[in-house]
Amino acid sequence: MSEYLLEVRNLHARVEDGEESILNGVDLVVRAGELHALMGPNGSGKSTLAKVIAGHPSYEVTAGDVLLNGENILEMEPDERSRAGVFLAFQYPAEIPGVSISNFLRTAVNARRSEEEGDVGVLDFQRQLTEKLKLLRVDPSFAGRHVNDGFSGGEKKRNEILQMAMIEPLMAVLDETDSGLDIDALRIVSDGVNTLRRERPEMGVLMITHYKRILGYLEPDHVHVMLGGKIVQSGGPELADQLEEMGYDWLSEPEPQPVA
Repeated sequence: MSEYLLEVRNLHARVEDGEESILNGVDLVVRAGELHALMGPNGSGKSTLAKVIAGHPSYEVTAGDVLLNGENILEMEPDERSRAGVFLAFQYPAEIPGVSISNFLRTAVNARRSEEEGDVGVLDFQRQLTEKLKLLRVDPSFAGRHVNDGFSGGEKKRNEILQMAMIEPLMAVLDETDSGLDIDALRIVSDGVNTLRRERPEMGVLMITHYKRILGYLEPDHVHVMLGGKIVQSGGPELADQLEEMGYDWLSEPEPQPVA
């Protein structure tokens, strides 16, 4: 068993067929049960890192490795990475009119099962879904609605957390889950993440965010700052407080040169 649940080594990546590199040597390790927050300004490469970990086809890895429990997942297709235990919660979840959340989740659960396991039975799935809805304190009628169709920002993000609960990943990457949420929705979504972490203490979480406010609810073990496609600073929760007070400019200031 590897010491690290997720290990990103010297990762370089660009848009497929593009010339300019977006990730420029990212190094990151996450142990089982840890929550890491990744912060940084727009355009620093945070969401690109999330998509590369998940296997988004629009990005090309030019150097480096991404290991899950010691196994390099870069040669895996996105569905293989999902079956291996990677989950990505999207910043902008898609709307799927005509498809109920319940049917969508059953399809997602079955897609991750092996041929030997076969599809989950209808009654078993309904029991599991009911348990997760209760765990997350979500009204059962929510599962009958169409996926994100007409949903508020908070409802879309709540649906992402419900997906995470049903899929039960080893490593969850949450791409700006707090984006566009008011304070009540933020608290509800944060409560959902905390509940799942208590339910599955071995799960690792990489939370990508611009702001400190969600970290007041989630209490990260480590905070990292990304600038220019690489992680330039790491620390504990106090680093988020420092960023709230000082912004990011102090991290990009050039080193003072010695006087000749």
